[in-house]
Amino acid sequence: MRKALITTKRLNIYEALPEEIDGIIEIEKHPEIRDFIWIGTHEEHLSEINNPNHLLLLFFDKAEVKGYALIRLDFKSNIFEIRRIAITDRGHSYGKEAMEGLIDYAFNETNTNRLWLDVYPDNSIGIKLYESLGMHKDGILRENYKADRGYLDQIIYSLLRTEYEANKYI
Repeated sequence: MRKALITTKRLNIYEALPEEIDGIIEIEKHPEIRDFIWIGTHEEHLSEINNPNHLLLLFFDKAEVKGYALIRLDFKSNIFEIRRIAITDRGHSYGKEAMEGLIDYAFNETNTNRLWLDVYPDNSIGIKLYESLGMHKDGILRENYKADRGYLDQIIYSLLRTEYEANKYI
């Protein structure tokens, strides 16, 4: 039995296994998620699993998958980038709980100085969550990503170690 990398009140967060990639792709394709997240291929996700600078994580409540995240670690600059996060069971605060677990892990278990992510401006639920966690809105990358629905802006949010330690968000 594998050991959870992060444990919260309801979630056990594990590093994804190659045989779980198809499930991750299904999460990415979900109608409520696909407009807000990049959809990876099996080969790309396998590369992420095998890359020591990435963590491909699955969130479990008991035996049921509740979402996933892809983390990029920059060991030189001590940066923890949440490249993707998706929750399948919405409206039950799993997203907040997962984010709190990721933030706690970043600042207490790694040498992270800066945690950051980007979000599309029409992802109002994500924006509300990130702001409720005390994340700082750094700015907007205008028309930074070309998607099926056109050129999309990306809002950058971050949290610094000093801010985390001063406020103990978790």
